Amino acid sequence: MLKKIFNSKIGLILIIVLLAGVNWLASMYHTRIDVTNEKRFTLSEPTKKVLKKLDGEVEIDILLKGDFPSAFKKLANSTDETLEEFKEIAGSKLHYRFVSPEDLMDGTSVTYADTLTVLGVSPINLKSQLKGGEQQQFVYPSALVKYGDAVLPVDLYSGNKTIITPGELNSAEALMEYKFADAIEKLAEPVKPMIAYSDGNGEPTGNNVYDLVNNVLLKNYDLKRFNLNAQPVIPDTFKLLMVVKPTVQFTDAEKFKIDQFVMNGGKVLWFVDELNAEMDSLQLKNEVIAYDRGLNLTDLFFKYGVRINPDLVMDLQCDFLPFDVNGKGQFEFLHWNYFPLFESKTDNIIDKNLGLVAGKFVNPIDTVESDGIKKTILLSSSSNSRIIGTPALISGKENVNAPEDDKFKKSNIPVAVLLEGKFESMYKYRASQAMKDSFKLYGGDFQTKNVSDNKMIVVADGDIALNAFSQKDGPLPMGMNQYTYGSQYQYQFANREFVENCLDYLINPYGLTEAKSKDYTLRLLDVKKIDDQRSLWQLINIAGPIIIVFLFALMYQWQRKRKYAK
Repeated sequence: MLKKIFNSKIGLILIIVLLAGVNWLASMYHTRIDVTNEKRFTLSEPTKKVLKKLDGEVEIDILLKGDFPSAFKKLANSTDETLEEFKEIAGSKLHYRFVSPEDLMDGTSVTYADTLTVLGVSPINLKSQLKGGEQQQFVYPSALVKYGDAVLPVDLYSGNKTIITPGELNSAEALMEYKFADAIEKLAEPVKPMIAYSDGNGEPTGNNVYDLVNNVLLKNYDLKRFNLNAQPVIPDTFKLLMVVKPTVQFTDAEKFKIDQFVMNGGKVLWFVDELNAEMDSLQLKNEVIAYDRGLNLTDLFFKYGVRINPDLVMDLQCDFLPFDVNGKGQFEFLHWNYFPLFESKTDNIIDKNLGLVAGKFVNPIDTVESDGIKKTILLSSSSNSRIIGTPALISGKENVNAPEDDKFKKSNIPVAVLLEGKFESMYKYRASQAMKDSFKLYGGDFQTKNVSDNKMIVVADGDIALNAFSQKDGPLPMGMNQYTYGSQYQYQFANREFVENCLDYLINPYGLTEAKSKDYTLRLLDVKKIDDQRSLWQLINIAGPIIIVFLFALMYQWQRKRKYAK
């Protein structure tokens, strides 16, 4: 029956209609199966949640239209693929297009390039040699995300090189989903989470928190300074309390306020130096005594599941400092074991794919038994580290001789811990009725335990969240060593990214850190195998198609002879 229909006059028409229908369905409903191990082409659930909750339309202009080198064209293709996946979820609420930096923005006489400059986005200057001389071309590997009247730039490639290596392209692709989702979430949710920065216990408020305050907290959150001693309660309007390198002892009343903030669902991010050991003293006298600050936080931490020990972590995996090696002004950069470099050995999304985080005079952390509290080690020492007790004399003369490696036998000493679960109040049996009444009088609700799961992060180094200061260039980024700045040993460590991820994990309702921690495996060709098998694969590529055509011709002729021989 079907054979007769397709052999009839209307058969050709039916085939054409069928093919047209299939093409129409394919254009209307786009799907693909992601067979990569790391689910490279699958959006994370938090990203999908952001896109599904859009009320208005998002417009994205990608500044990668033009004749660029191959690496930037690949970056443009990757951007196109990522945003196509976004459009599958957001539907008609998301639109994107590729534009040139020299194009005029809609309804204005201003070019995209001028707008990007105002937004602080710098171009990459591509130079090429032509017959008539040198040609310059400015490339903006960026995008503008617009939602309503608000605009945010998205940096697609954070480097400034004219040639993108496969590794850098891979990293840019891995972060692309997070960067777009983060920009859309910030525009769609104009109300920023409120954060309290504690400043009543000697916490720094000067140039050494410039990067933290201006490039992290004010940029992403509604930041308020908060004095624990002056205020009766920590209001629940604050989503998080941040305590950075306190130097003044906490009173019992202050700890009670923090404890009840936690019991009522508030998050706390601690960066605590248990010991007093500063580089200022070392520079003046070439030695410093590290001793306990007496912050009076041990019992509070112990109740929540950790203990910061008043000891020092030393590590062979460490940063550099300049030392006078002969006492005559001959300075050399040597490893300084009191400036350890930490990495994560877990797959936690806070520090996955993060890189090294730089510390200074860091304390070790022990986890202790606490019912219902899950502990995750975020940062720990290398396999060549040690712990020294205090008080301890730290001298610059230590680095005149190489460290004795046989003393560095400890490994994976924890220095940052994530705590999750239902915390129990330290004041469950300790709070007097007068304390409860006073707390209630100011609007507080005394709780003995969390009603629902809560989180906090304890980091045993206050300097991780601080920045150094250069007399020439002003405040440096977090994770930049002022003593190696401008030298061949200068390196940007991942301190800022670690702080950002901690904050994001604790209070971001969508949990976009999951998108940021994606693994993109870089699959490079085996150069040795290519050289060894070059001739074989050239033969296969050239002769293979010819042989296949020849075989089909033989089969066709054999079929014809068989059909008409009867």
